Amino acid sequence: MQKTIQQINERIREGNARVVTAEEMPSIVAELGEEGALAEVDVVTTGTFGAMCSSGCFFNFGHADPPIRMERVWLNDVEAHAGLAAVDAYLGATQQSTTREENYGGAHVLEDLIAGRSVELRAISRGTDCYPRRTITTELLLESCNQAIMVNPRNGYQRYNAAVNSTDRVLHTYMGMLLPLCGNVTYSGAGVLNPLANDPHLRFIGSGVPCFLGGTQGMVIGEGTQSSPGGGFGTLMVTGDLKDMDTDYIRAATMTGYGVTLYVGLGIPIPVLDIETVRNTAVRDEDIWVDIIDYGVPTRARPSLGRVNYAMLRSGHVEIGGEDVRTSSLSSFRRARMVACELKEWVESGRLALCLPTRPIDPHKKAMPMRETVQGPRVLQIMERRVSTIGENEPIRDAAVKLLKGETNHLPVVDREGILVGIVTTYDISKAVVNPGKGKFVKDIMRRKVITTSPEEPVDIAVQKLEKYNISALPVVDGQKHVVGMLTAMDLGKLFGGRWLK
Repeated sequence: MQKTIQQINERIREGNARVVTAEEMPSIVAELGEEGALAEVDVVTTGTFGAMCSSGCFFNFGHADPPIRMERVWLNDVEAHAGLAAVDAYLGATQQSTTREENYGGAHVLEDLIAGRSVELRAISRGTDCYPRRTITTELLLESCNQAIMVNPRNGYQRYNAAVNSTDRVLHTYMGMLLPLCGNVTYSGAGVLNPLANDPHLRFIGSGVPCFLGGTQGMVIGEGTQSSPGGGFGTLMVTGDLKDMDTDYIRAATMTGYGVTLYVGLGIPIPVLDIETVRNTAVRDEDIWVDIIDYGVPTRARPSLGRVNYAMLRSGHVEIGGEDVRTSSLSSFRRARMVACELKEWVESGRLALCLPTRPIDPHKKAMPMRETVQGPRVLQIMERRVSTIGENEPIRDAAVKLLKGETNHLPVVDREGILVGIVTTYDISKAVVNPGKGKFVKDIMRRKVITTSPEEPVDIAVQKLEKYNISALPVVDGQKHVVGMLTAMDLGKLFGGRWLK
């Protein structure tokens, strides 16, 4: 048995279509079987509501008198991209305020406009014969824009890897706050309700297909940026009219230590035309597997500490290395369910008709990493290779002698095998001199928690460590924790002074 899109749309017009959410579909298939579900169900609605950083809006503000060609534009002190036509601009959701920084950004401007609040529009120009005006400041309402068209380059991720942090410090990422030593796992995505999880081969999701976007009817433009459906991580580019959107489904947020983002409600109806569609839309949380990725490793190819499915993630606990670790979601399943249910009402009432993609999306495509023609500088290129160390059982006065030679202010401490176990500085020595009762040996005054780097670590990562911990040097260690060098602020001065740049 097979159905056509025309038959389904006819049933929708007649009010006879059976529409269910993707959350309901697995139990229907379990009860009726695949053939029975195909005969019974016409449309499956999906939904997701999560942080979708790659979002934004095109605006046309209309011409002022005298007219201005806007070369730089700010909305509530958030800069929009004005490299378009005279009074057009694109505001990215993650763009931060020049005055409030990560506490306010493009996402907040969009939410304010949808909520009916006024926004200050400020623009400057060098002035031309046809656009003589050089500055303008005015209060902007959404209704006063000629167009406010949301165009989101990357929404609706097919799935997200879960995130964990193996380091001994808190990390602030786009996957939220990650506690040290694998103290928590964060994840995102609606699992069973996710649009692309219900159409993994992209048979019905593609260019021209209608969707629910931010509370109004939108449209799929095509594949999203960085889309990788061949690896299970497809994305979509979508569009809709900001003027018709609802703050129930468009919400601004700030990820502490990371920046501004926009929570977007997105849903897509899937016509049930054949058995393959039934099987795909019967997907369960237990069927959707992801890796637990260690964000403590600052490389693109971060290691996986295990695999879990969405049912395990949503249970609140997963196991990592024999330890029970709590999980938390960055997205809202309740709000995703609201999207799927509202979309269901739209289809049942005939408000939204279905269509097949006018241009399909390649389901086998995989995203590629950046092609880097020049490798960024590594620590080994600028580190000091001649390093003085001291044993943990040596007298403090010996450490003082080495430090007072003036060659360094930081002295790595090693054990009998030459493994790094601590560090002492001139400050530690001065405190020991003032308080001689603190101990006689280096091990009595050394700092045992040492922030280190490795020879192959990118200099950018090393700089982050120096800034985060407010220190001026990092011991460079190999895989066995032997000290092979020292990286100091002076070494970084060499790099940024141009000696090491090619």
